Amino acid sequence: MLETNNSRNMRIPLALIDKYNVPVPRYTSYPPANFFGDDFTTNDYLEAVKASNSKQPENISIYLHIPFCTQLCLYCGCNTHITKDQDIMKNYVAALKKEIHTIGKLIDKNRKISQIHWGGGTPNVLPAEYIGEIMEIFTSNYQFIEHPEIAVECNPAHLDQAYIDALVSFGFNRISLGVQDFQAKVLDAVHREVPEIPIEELVGMIRRHPGVSVNLDFIYGLPHQTVESFATTMDKAVAINPDRLVTFSYAHVPWVKKAQQKLEKLGLPEAEDKVKMFEVAWAKMTGAGYVPIGLDHYAKPEDDMAVALKNRSLHRNFQGYCTRETTGQVYAFGVTGISQLEDVYAQNARTVKEYIDTIERGEIKVVKGFALSDTDKIIRQIINEIMCNQYLSWKQVAGQFNLEVDALKKLLNFKESKLDEFVKDDLLSYTTDEIVISDLGRFVLRNIAAVFDIRLEGAIQKFSKSV
Repeated sequence: MLETNNSRNMRIPLALIDKYNVPVPRYTSYPPANFFGDDFTTNDYLEAVKASNSKQPENISIYLHIPFCTQLCLYCGCNTHITKDQDIMKNYVAALKKEIHTIGKLIDKNRKISQIHWGGGTPNVLPAEYIGEIMEIFTSNYQFIEHPEIAVECNPAHLDQAYIDALVSFGFNRISLGVQDFQAKVLDAVHREVPEIPIEELVGMIRRHPGVSVNLDFIYGLPHQTVESFATTMDKAVAINPDRLVTFSYAHVPWVKKAQQKLEKLGLPEAEDKVKMFEVAWAKMTGAGYVPIGLDHYAKPEDDMAVALKNRSLHRNFQGYCTRETTGQVYAFGVTGISQLEDVYAQNARTVKEYIDTIERGEIKVVKGFALSDTDKIIRQIINEIMCNQYLSWKQVAGQFNLEVDALKKLLNFKESKLDEFVKDDLLSYTTDEIVISDLGRFVLRNIAAVFDIRLEGAIQKFSKSV
């Protein structure tokens, strides 16, 4: 079993920051989305959906993308559509229902839903009844595992008791609050709405419903944030006592998201300060008894996610970390949604107009995708083990793919010398049988995973830096 070191302090040497702060993929998928190609067709996806019924994992994971936001947060790297137009939202929801029914005809109803995740954008800018209507489609037409995870990302500025009560009545059992920071001046600088209802009061409203878990999400590396102010933010977060907490490192990709250029004028924290914020979060959260998970998550020891880490059975997809029990092939609905099936990835239409127009014509449109080779699937599993469980058993992975360990290493052209620098820097240890990543190594998980990424060498794609 993996033992978690709940040390209150982690110190990352400046030399390591300079050494490892290089552009690498975030590995929410392997291969990453910027390797997807437009030669992958809609028909390829529809055939893959049919084929997925006989693939593992058997469970179904649903992702619903609600792109709407009432204003643009300058840090945002998500696919959004800025509007307050209720007619557009109504038409979008109608299209979403049609897509769910169309794809649903291809999915074996003997399979069970293990996870539904609503992301965005801001799902809770929709009138609550729209969310209820869509949830009704799934509850009426599909079977569920005994304890599915039904989660929604919410902007606290658009949340109140009535909306929370409605979400719970629709079956939601996890609500994530995109807090980002408690300081109004930080939120104002990045053009994020400041909630009228304090976060601690919103959490109290959610807690009135037993069995509903609370996530708090934060971003570090934003204008006006300092190490001291972020420490105060973490203290306040600990006092609120969420079930899980996430501290995302701000990913600066202004060549992709032009609005981020405005943040450069305000001034962004240096990499060294971002690292100190990471250290502060680690110290505050582990000191409060939370278990650190992967790059940026923390969970209470009794949380399913922490238990899965202890058992080395944690998984990851575009929705984030998940347990083996809730892992399923991901069927994504809505604009830019990315389906993650066993054999393929496929991304929906890019704009709200294109998406609605296509669905209203009775069609489905995939704009790009990727068909995984057998080698891709092996690398995907290896990177999953590193990013999620901070551990790799060569024997276990080889066994999953009916290979001998030596044959697996030869297939990947893997040489243990590729890990020597990480060992020298106390980031991991290894034998011929396994790789064990240290607590310090969590800081460079993306860099370690990149060692196994045979597509990365010579790639022309741009990625955010690891710090």
